[in-house]
Amino acid sequence: MDKTLSIFIDESGDFGDFDSKAPYYMVAMVLHNQQIDISDNIYNLDLKIADLGFPPHAIHVGPIIRKESIYERYDDPENRRRLLNALYHFARRLDIKYLCPYVKKSESDDFIQLNAKLSRAISGQLRDNFDYFDSFDNIIVYYDNGQNELTKILTSVFNSLFTNVEFRRVKPSDYKLFQVADLICTWELLALKAEDNAFSKSETEMFGSMKEFIKNRYKLIKKKKL
Repeated sequence: MDKTLSIFIDESGDFGDFDSKAPYYMVAMVLHNQQIDISDNIYNLDLKIADLGFPPHAIHVGPIIRKESIYERYDDPENRRRLLNALYHFARRLDIKYLCPYVKKSESDDFIQLNAKLSRAISGQLRDNFDYFDSFDNIIVYYDNGQNELTKILTSVFNSLFTNVEFRRVKPSDYKLFQVADLICTWELLALKAEDNAFSKSETEMFGSMKEFIKNRYKLIKKKKL
C-alpha cells in the first residue's frame, strides 16, 4: 500500500505593506500520515462542539479570541475558551507533525523581496526535512487558495523539490486538520508576540500572561514541530 502524506496549509499575514499590528507572514503546514486513523478524534471533537452549543462549523482561532464573526453572539468568554480548548486538545492528542516557516515583513522593502524571502523560508524548511518527506510515496497539499500569491509560491516550491506532489483546493469546514493548521499558525504567531511582549488585550484575557501561554499552551504543541 502506498504511503501518503497529507499537508494542510494555513497562513497568517498578507503581501501588502508592512503593518506594525501584523509584522509577520507565517505559513503553517500540518503533516499527517494517512495510515494513521484519526476518525475517533474527529468524532469526539464534533460531539464536544455540539455539547458546547456551537453549530457545526470551521473553528477559527483568531475570531474566537477577538469575539468576531459567528462568535460575536456568544457573550460568555468561558464558553469561547472551552471551544478553543476543545480544538487545542484535539490537536495535542493527534499523531501529527508540523512546520511553520515565517518572515518578518519589516525586512522586505517591497512585494518582490517578501515573495522571495517567503519562498526561501518555505523551501529551506522542506529541504531541511527532505528525508521525512521523501519517505512517502505520495504527497497531497491541501489549501483553500485564500491568497493567490501563496498558492503560486507553494506550487513552485513543492514541484521543484518533489515529483510525487498533488494539490487540492479545500474548504476549511471539510477538514479538521485544516482547522488545526489555523490553530498552529495562531500559536506560533502568539509565541513570537510573547517574545516581543506584544499580547493584545483580547489575547491576555483569553490566555492570561504571555508566560502562562508559553508554559501551558505552546510547549505541548511545539513538541510536534518537525
